[in-house]
Amino acid sequence: MVSSEMTTETGAGARPAAKTRGRPRSFDRETALEKAILAFWERGYEATSVSDLTRAMDIGAPSLYAAFGDKRSLFDEVVRVYTSRYASFADRALAEEPTARAAVERTLREASGVYTDPRHPQGCLIAHAAINCTTPEVADSLRDRRNATIGAIRSRIEADIATGTLPAGVNAPALARHAGAMIQGMSQQARDGASREELEALAEIAMANWPRT
Repeated sequence: MVSSEMTTETGAGARPAAKTRGRPRSFDRETALEKAILAFWERGYEATSVSDLTRAMDIGAPSLYAAFGDKRSLFDEVVRVYTSRYASFADRALAEEPTARAAVERTLREASGVYTDPRHPQGCLIAHAAINCTTPEVADSLRDRRNATIGAIRSRIEADIATGTLPAGVNAPALARHAGAMIQGMSQQARDGASREELEALAEIAMANWPRT
């Protein structure tokens, strides 16, 4: 067999055959995306550069742009996957529990575990990834997601007021924001080193103050 790098005869003369270009490096897209999630989760949007991402994802910049688009597009996908993979516990609790109280209690309990899990960065990406962010679209997007959770909690509270499960005088907007403040505050506490047990104790105190009929 003649190597592609050797000279080949072509009738009147001879010239070097062109070298076969190597195939682009292949990578597992889902694995690379998971690594991007962890990078943004740890550092936030603004502090995570494209160089940081290519290093964490173990791919070159051309591969990153070809597979995910620019940094903003990658972050948007990261947020969507993070929400379904790590932060869906609140939506599930609100959909499955019979009362707002049960849903919030379950959310806080599960947040205690997720936010302190040693297998990934502490806290919540949605709560922290846009701190000191100078890209308004990113900050607004994460703010909208946080407010949507508060809005969903408020809707459950208002439904319980309507059925008499909660007293008629309950301030639904304030109670929903209290729950949101607990969720977001627990995220910060986890990043500051609080343990799961310590966060669960906070959740117990929060639920002890929940209004009853």
